[in-house]
Amino acid sequence: MSLSIPFSENMQNAAPEHVGVMQLSSLMGELLLKNGGEIYRVQDTLNRVIDACGFPNHSVYVISNGIFITINEGMPDACSSVHHVPLGSVNLSRIAEINQISRDICAGRLDRDSAYQKLIACKEPPAEQRLLMTLACAFGSAGFSVLFGGSLLDGAAAFVVGLFLQTLLYFLQKHNVSRFPVNIVAAFAVTLASWFITRLPMKFTFNLVVIGTIIPLVPGYALTTAIRDFFNGDYLSGLIHLLDALILAFCIAVGVGVGIRLLRFLGGGFLR
Repeated sequence: MSLSIPFSENMQNAAPEHVGVMQLSSLMGELLLKNGGEIYRVQDTLNRVIDACGFPNHSVYVISNGIFITINEGMPDACSSVHHVPLGSVNLSRIAEINQISRDICAGRLDRDSAYQKLIACKEPPAEQRLLMTLACAFGSAGFSVLFGGSLLDGAAAFVVGLFLQTLLYFLQKHNVSRFPVNIVAAFAVTLASWFITRLPMKFTFNLVVIGTIIPLVPGYALTTAIRDFFNGDYLSGLIHLLDALILAFCIAVGVGVGIRLLRFLGGGFLR
């Protein structure tokens, strides 16, 4: 079977079959990790896929931001791949799609080329999913604002700011802004947006609107993943996720703090 998968620079001398399996498994592992897949499940999935591709003698090692794969270890035609994976967010529907692709490979219903093309298609979310995510962010912001003691008016204000927040996040991600500046800018922006909307002649509570709208930014999943990794014995991955969660929380605090200080500087003690 001829492969349409391009060669990478560090595998030019490897057999095409090796390259195809390496790139297929690396892309699959990258998408699983980026979308919140558990470390041991990612590793198990890659082991099963490589086995199904006809390479039983292999080694796979996965951490939170890296994938290491060796095929035909200890043999003359052995080759290895090291793949860096930036930390991402959670997308369970994407994980379900990739898991189905891996099942189809293991069951023999999908060849390597077709699987690779399906994984490429999984990289970009459809437009309707973006609309759903925007509405989810808005409803989540409104719900948390009411949950923390806000009125229905506070929830309505948080809903509007939540729409703005998710739109801003998509804009920043489209321009490849790093995750840490994204959280600072987003927290700062929603603080200002919350103040502007609470200036309307209705009884809003500024603090509760801000609290509701920053909850979608809070790295709860990263902290939960860190604890889970520690319990699973993946201490390096757990430490990476824990540090990521703490830095993201600090960035959110900086964004909100700077926004509130700026508003107080410009208008005095008018925040309510």
